[in-house]
Amino acid sequence: MELIFLGVLLLLMLAALTAGYPVAFALPGASILAIALAAVCGMIFAGNPDAYFAQDGPTQWLSAGVTNFRSLYWNVERDTLIAIPLFIFMGIMLQKSKIAEDVLVAMAQLFGPVPGGLGISVVFVGALLAATTGIVGATVIAMGLISLPAMLRNKYSPTLAGGTICAAGTLGQIIPPSIVLIILADQLSSAADQASAIRKADYREATGEYAMPSELDITSASAGDMFMGALLPGILLVGLYMAYILVTAYFRPHTAPPVAYDGKYDAQFVRRIFLALAPPLALIFAVLGSIITGIATVNQAGAIGAVGAILMGGYRLHAGKRRAYWPVLMALGASAILLLLTALFDLNIKNIRDRQDVIGLSLAAVAVAVLLTAVLWSAYRAYRHQDTLREVMTETAKTTSMVFIILIGAAMLTSAFRGFGGEHLVKEFLTGLPGGFWTQFVVVMAVIFILGFFLDFIEIAVVVVPIVAPILLADPSANITAVWLGVMIGLNIQTSFLTPPFGFALFYLRGVAPPAVKTTHIYKGAAAFIILQLAGLAIAGYFPNLVNYMPNRAYLTSDTAPPPINPRLQYCLERRVFAEYISDRVRIDTAIATVRDLDLSILPASYADELNHSINNAPRVFELAARVTEAEIARDDYAKIYAPTHRQTRRLQREIANMERRIAAAETRLARAYSSARAADIHKLQQRKQELIAQLPADFPAMKASYRELANTVAAARRDYQNHADAAYRAVADARAWLREHNQASAARELSSALDAYHLAIKDTIGLRLQPRLTRAQAKDIAACQSRHRDISLHF
Repeated sequence: MELIFLGVLLLLMLAALTAGYPVAFALPGASILAIALAAVCGMIFAGNPDAYFAQDGPTQWLSAGVTNFRSLYWNVERDTLIAIPLFIFMGIMLQKSKIAEDVLVAMAQLFGPVPGGLGISVVFVGALLAATTGIVGATVIAMGLISLPAMLRNKYSPTLAGGTICAAGTLGQIIPPSIVLIILADQLSSAADQASAIRKADYREATGEYAMPSELDITSASAGDMFMGALLPGILLVGLYMAYILVTAYFRPHTAPPVAYDGKYDAQFVRRIFLALAPPLALIFAVLGSIITGIATVNQAGAIGAVGAILMGGYRLHAGKRRAYWPVLMALGASAILLLLTALFDLNIKNIRDRQDVIGLSLAAVAVAVLLTAVLWSAYRAYRHQDTLREVMTETAKTTSMVFIILIGAAMLTSAFRGFGGEHLVKEFLTGLPGGFWTQFVVVMAVIFILGFFLDFIEIAVVVVPIVAPILLADPSANITAVWLGVMIGLNIQTSFLTPPFGFALFYLRGVAPPAVKTTHIYKGAAAFIILQLAGLAIAGYFPNLVNYMPNRAYLTSDTAPPPINPRLQYCLERRVFAEYISDRVRIDTAIATVRDLDLSILPASYADELNHSINNAPRVFELAARVTEAEIARDDYAKIYAPTHRQTRRLQREIANMERRIAAAETRLARAYSSARAADIHKLQQRKQELIAQLPADFPAMKASYRELANTVAAARRDYQNHADAAYRAVADARAWLREHNQASAARELSSALDAYHLAIKDTIGLRLQPRLTRAQAKDIAACQSRHRDISLHF
């Protein structure tokens, strides 16, 4: 019966959406009605309100709803969503203050004389506005009002012009800062936790070990990671759009002719272009640069963007009047002084020690006061100019409220979906598909793409992602990262703005387009860019480095980067070190031979014995590294034989587990006598279960034992190598530390100098694991290695 009410839930939601009810009310309304109907029917026909729920019940569902509401608004650890109103405010302020319009005009004048240049300028401006506003409606409408008449006036094809403007306007969904990326990061953080619990349970069941190694765990995602992961795919999309326009202009010149600039390319032109482009580019650098370099969190970067938008709006709305640039100049000067004071003083008010600290804090307080004055001055200008500030804040409040209400409604809908057993149905369907993870992934992407024809990006992100993401993330055969999955979903969701009949970008442009541009022109033009978006999706899927590299690099080069001894770095660390053993063997052997005859008598006996032993045994690292490589080759060769049997067995075991759940549910319904469950149906399920058990490969236990033995051999060889390499370097580090404390005698200085040279020779190979952090080159190399997805399913 719960399946009937699951269908009722979905029908109620679809009916409400197609009837035109706002999504913010359709999602929770459908949930409440379906839950209430199931509870009332259970009470009437079975005497139990929980009777027609697969799990939980109306009471537990209500409790879960309260928990979701509290976590959304009052959980201080869930602060990712705070950035949403900040970025919305930034985008609307830039749009209302005509900054976006200035950029469009300037780029059209700059690139117009190139064949297809006007279209390229629209794409470039779309990318620029995406990185400053991130609001599709504002971008499409602004470009539709300014660029579309100019493109039509200069003989551009209405199809190409309409498609270019719509596609360029949607770039705000994938180029950070993006609202959809923030929402996806929030949804995927909880999905990653669920996937981690699933994977740990699978590991415990497969191996009998309670603790799963950390290197096999899920890699989660923050909003900052999502921003960095989406940066290169966003640039890729921009490149695909520009290439398409250039190719079209080359083969069909009449559709995108060059546009001559009537003015002069003089100093005035350069000044105008600079004033139009420099402030938005500076804001992009301040917002994204602060996130990528680790200076600011996403929330702090959102605050930077909001303040920057107020300052830019203040001088733009006051353009042509006296002292138009005074507030922004005051803000820039105060910011420069604060940066200087930060470098010269410790500006922590809790650490005041002397008069110098007081002076530094006093100067910083004055600079902050000047900065605050500049911001308030700019805000006052925005308030006085046609009440722009009030309008911006009202639009920000409306948009933010809509997003948060949809999040709550989606949480209610997801809880109801799970309560009626929908999650188990989805999991059984996906895990039962032949072809493993990639078939599941393609099916999910296809469903999201089709939903994009009818639903907005927020509904897809908050309804579909919590259901399918834990299943995809938990699969160890692909071992994908949450960042990669989020960016792939974001690229897919982006098409929802272009796909008819409900593509919002199409409607936005239709609303401001002249009668000469027909709806069919816009639809045809968008079709080519939908194909380009799907091509970008395929490229990002085939080359996961495009997504994973930037977050990995930023993490490994940050101040909070893990030390090289971190277990999650060992696979890629050893790939690098073992390669250097082969290429630099002679240099390392020479360094070892150089220190082998040193006089260590100046050291205490314990230090000398340990150092002498480590130097004499250091060459053994080459043998142990080769042993690790040989063990890995033997394991991987056997894995080629074992993997098909392992996959078949795990698939059958999942089907058997699903069958057992269905049998248990049917037996429960039969025992409570409130459904149509029959003993004959249970008997058929039990027969099917026995058939599946009979299909289990008989040689799987023996093959599994053989593989485990080879895997244990690899683990033992790796432990031996790591212990030996660490011991070989630790003695050198201890001796150098002792010599730094007792470096008076000339003999001590000579020995210290020799050990320093030896340290430099082996610190990036034998001693790399014991270094405090990776060098920048090492971090880049390991980030690239970790950006590739590895199949770890044989561990489960």
